[in-house]
Amino acid sequence: MRKTILTAVTGVGLAVATVFATTTTAQGHGYTTSPTSRQLFCAQGTVTDCGQVQWEPHSVEGPKGFPAAGPADGALCSGGNSRFSELDDPRGGNWPATDLNPGQSITFSWTFTARHSTSEFDYYITNDSYDPSQPLTRSDLEPAPFLSVPMNGAQPGDTEHHQGTIPNKSGRHLILAVWNVADTGNAFYACSDVDL
Repeated sequence: MRKTILTAVTGVGLAVATVFATTTTAQGHGYTTSPTSRQLFCAQGTVTDCGQVQWEPHSVEGPKGFPAAGPADGALCSGGNSRFSELDDPRGGNWPATDLNPGQSITFSWTFTARHSTSEFDYYITNDSYDPSQPLTRSDLEPAPFLSVPMNGAQPGDTEHHQGTIPNKSGRHLILAVWNVADTGNAFYACSDVDL
């Protein structure tokens, strides 16, 4: 009788472990928390109808090499990952935005669920012809990052903070943050809407 009960309990335990292992995300990576990224607004429930990214804000991964390579225009905020295409929807320019001032010193922050050897972190901002009601393209961005933080292959900690200065702009803009991983062919992408 004891052997039968033990076998049944062990079987149930293995079944639960198998279900857990196959239904949870085994891989996670990172996303920006300051200024608040679109994926974080979705994860917090501030923005709804976000699809899978609400459970996986850390997984917005796509090919690296931006801007010469990487995700296609119109799919930059999702990293070209169709599972997170809701991030590319401009929602009529109505994503929540962080209020910032031109010339303001700000801390850009990332949270990581898995750390990778890193080449650098790059931060791009939209140019003065940017239309927030349209999906983001390369032609909407200034050609060079306004902040680049080299890591030379080092791994970030559980969080990473970079000090930078907001460019001299006004109105609604978007900051595209790119975490360039050194030891894979991918990068992680995060879009943060800002009002300057």
